[in-house]
Amino acid sequence: MRKSVIVLMSVLLLVTACGRKKACNEPVNKDFGVQLYSIRSVIGDSALYAANHEEAFKALAEMGYSYVEAACYNDGKLYGVEPAQYKADLEAAGLKSLSTHVGHALSPEELKTGEFTESMEWWDKAIAAHKEAGCEYIVVPGFPIPDNLADLKTYCDYFNAIGKKCNEEGIAFGYHNHAREFKKVEDTVIYDFMLENTDPECVFFQMDVYWAVMGQAYPVEYFRKYPGRFKTLHIKDHRELGESGMVGFDAIYKNVETAGTEAYIVEIEAFTNDDWKESLKMCADYLKGSDFVK
Repeated sequence: MRKSVIVLMSVLLLVTACGRKKACNEPVNKDFGVQLYSIRSVIGDSALYAANHEEAFKALAEMGYSYVEAACYNDGKLYGVEPAQYKADLEAAGLKSLSTHVGHALSPEELKTGEFTESMEWWDKAIAAHKEAGCEYIVVPGFPIPDNLADLKTYCDYFNAIGKKCNEEGIAFGYHNHAREFKKVEDTVIYDFMLENTDPECVFFQMDVYWAVMGQAYPVEYFRKYPGRFKTLHIKDHRELGESGMVGFDAIYKNVETAGTEAYIVEIEAFTNDDWKESLKMCADYLKGSDFVK
């Protein structure tokens, strides 16, 4: 009898331990996405999208991508279709419409006066479209960087205003860097100035780790200096992930909690064998085998 009780207790402890890890043999959930700019040659405009999106989305889902970030918004539509249709197209393939890259520069008059009324009306329509498309994040992928801090501050105020409007609709608003943001204006690093002059409650930063490295910056140092500001990351290499040795992915992996990262998005701008499917599958397989996503 005593032996039976010991065995039963052992089984219960094992079941409890497994329950804490969801299930004993359940695979670790590894969610990551892809920026659709990566396959612009396939779906980069409305005609290409109409012809190729079904096959392209199916291929991405089969590789292991869970969600996508759009890169083709114009006048209330994404890739030439209504936002709800775009969302449905993704869901039909088992993908989620998570994010988008979209931007609208200030006019010279707006930049001069700091009055954004006209641009904010443009954003009203854009935000509504992206909300209908199911996007949780809207990200500006760049802007005409001014040559003085006064105008750069105006852009920071503009981004704060957009972010506040996005917050009201349940969407997070962010900014995506390239290498140029790590240059200086009036002896001040542009990226640092933007981080320090935008409201963390309104604006997050989508660090493109490859472009940060190309700008001679250190991603982990930024994570530690500005913790919690980097809700999404662009995971990128010179070509396929992990192939160049340029980007210290291991150190980035270990500091994503400090960064505040919620989503990981692959972007690739050149394919080794001119085969987007082969290259994006290599990237997906790299992430599946890494500690990057849990």
